[in-house]
Amino acid sequence: MTYVNKLLKDSIILLLFCLFMFLFLFAEVFKTTSLFNRIPSSFINVNTIFLSIILEAIPFILLGVFVSALIQAFVSENAIRRVLPRNAYLAVIPAAMLGIIFPICECAIIPVVRRLIKKGMPSHVGIVFMLSAPIINPVVYASTYYAFRSIPYMANSRMLVGFISSILIGLIIYRQFKKENVLKTKKEDLHEEHYHHHPKRNKFLDTLYHASDELFDTGKYLFIGAFLASLFQAFFDRNALLSIGTSTTLAPGVMMGFAYVLSVCSSADAFVASSFGSTFTAGSLLAFLVFGPMIDIKNTLMLFAYFKKRFVLFLLFITPIVVYLVVFILQEFII
Repeated sequence: MTYVNKLLKDSIILLLFCLFMFLFLFAEVFKTTSLFNRIPSSFINVNTIFLSIILEAIPFILLGVFVSALIQAFVSENAIRRVLPRNAYLAVIPAAMLGIIFPICECAIIPVVRRLIKKGMPSHVGIVFMLSAPIINPVVYASTYYAFRSIPYMANSRMLVGFISSILIGLIIYRQFKKENVLKTKKEDLHEEHYHHHPKRNKFLDTLYHASDELFDTGKYLFIGAFLASLFQAFFDRNALLSIGTSTTLAPGVMMGFAYVLSVCSSADAFVASSFGSTFTAGSLLAFLVFGPMIDIKNTLMLFAYFKKRFVLFLLFITPIVVYLVVFILQEFII
């Protein structure tokens, strides 16, 4: 029965995606028909925004699942233990800087971190990598610097706040969960263990197997998250935010909430944030740029799919608090 429900859910998501693609490709043809003219323009905007999010995220999802599959096939548990510092507190520092070497955005990072934790990486270290990598990487730094050419310190401030926040969250996670297993156990995980104990298998075929399996598993949550984000973008009046844009206390929290539902990829969100530059404080824009890549609608659904509910709820609770406090302190004393 569970398999039938899963198959039905996956089929519905696939059909919805095909419907959106059909409307996207043939919208111009149907504009001349009377039926099409009766559809409110806001619903057409939902379709356009949804597909733009999907098309923007798919290349990074492919990268993420492929890297995840390579880790599963070629990286041993002993290799991970050798490269990490033995001290649980010191290990978070290199983890927070891994994004410089592995520039992975938030659309792709969760499958990679899940695989690393399954391979033996401590949970709190994996979470630090997951939160920091979409922020602390050369691509994001370049896009932020270009988008905020009139505010040259914004790119550096984003890297600094992302670095500090991810480390603090990782340490809190360690204190709360320590060596507790935070991953969900799935049937396919047992299947993977069966494969793992057969070293004579072709590792390249195993890589393709794991990549395809994880792509379909991750993709459905991306579609749901992208659809919810497109609904928000199409129907929410951004002018409602302008009245509190100058408040140093409220504006950062509002922009963090905006970043959560907007779900823009970290390589492009700086251009969205810069469009609010004339009405929002620098601190609130910084909160948008840091919190959005850490937690948004898309990766929340993925987190609930791969991690235990109690752990995800704690992460969703502590992350905005830490980011808000770090941004608030920075804007009060530095920017």
